[in-house]
Amino acid sequence: MNQKRNALIKGLLAIAAIIVICISIGRIMGIGSKTLGDIAQEYPQPTKTPPAAEDSSLSESDSALESLPPAAGEASADRPDAVSNPGTDAYDTENPMEPETDQNMSTENLQNLTGNAESAPLTGYSLNGELMADARITWENGFYYEPLSEALVEYITGVSYPESLDTPAITTDELTYVHVLYYDFEGNPAEGELICNQAIAQDLVEIFCELYKTEYQIEKIRLIDEYGGDDNLSMADNNTSCFNYRVVEGTSSLSRHAYGLAVDINPLYNPYITYNKDQTINVSPAAGEAYADRSTSFPYKIDENDLCYRLFKEHGFTWGGDWNSCKDYQHFQKTP
Repeated sequence: MNQKRNALIKGLLAIAAIIVICISIGRIMGIGSKTLGDIAQEYPQPTKTPPAAEDSSLSESDSALESLPPAAGEASADRPDAVSNPGTDAYDTENPMEPETDQNMSTENLQNLTGNAESAPLTGYSLNGELMADARITWENGFYYEPLSEALVEYITGVSYPESLDTPAITTDELTYVHVLYYDFEGNPAEGELICNQAIAQDLVEIFCELYKTEYQIEKIRLIDEYGGDDNLSMADNNTSCFNYRVVEGTSSLSRHAYGLAVDINPLYNPYITYNKDQTINVSPAAGEAYADRSTSFPYKIDENDLCYRLFKEHGFTWGGDWNSCKDYQHFQKTP
């Protein structure tokens, strides 16, 4: 028993000696007085950098839109001289209708948003930019009108505006650039642009502002110049547009669009229809034939119950759907 006890004591002494030796060596190397926390602070573990988001529900341009007035009461945008839309604004003599401090997105954001459009991206200028901001009249944030800039005049000349006329029916000084917001067919807010007669600029910002607040859907609102001046292309692409210096097909009379006094809304779903003696019809755009029967129900149809119809009528516009000799369901015009 004594031998086992002695052996145990010798073993403990040996372990103690080893510990003393290790501490001495550590002090000689200069680390024995440091705690693990001290060492960790001197040699911190690298942190992981979170990966960049692959996608975001809001682009830079969409985020900028959040600073604009939102819809429905909360605080809260792609070229035309074609005569291929026959008689879009022929007057109905049989049944004449009775009339009835800005915070804007940066030019870069405007370019980004419009440049993402699937068809007819902007070329040649940038939504009139901030060039005419000093003369801008704002209805609500994102809804304003202003004179055409020199760059915009140059862009439309020879396309939606005649290149050389001794006495044009309207000068570019009488036209106005209109900026609006709208909800597209995906339910996303977007920016739109129109050129119109000064006489209806205030009407348009008020009307489109109300449509925006109720999230009324319009597929696109681009200058018809973005379609090379071809009204058929614009209509087939369901583009909402206004100014277009052209005559009514088959006549020498200027269209109301030539004066910037008419607007076509979602034209593919609200086509222009003329009637032949054999009871057949002509539909423009051709792709809109599926929507010629107005007794059926389908999205984006303009009729007397539609908000767009009611707003334009309240502002004294005539609707082509009320004409007798033809029907132009996309078309609203006003005589100042």
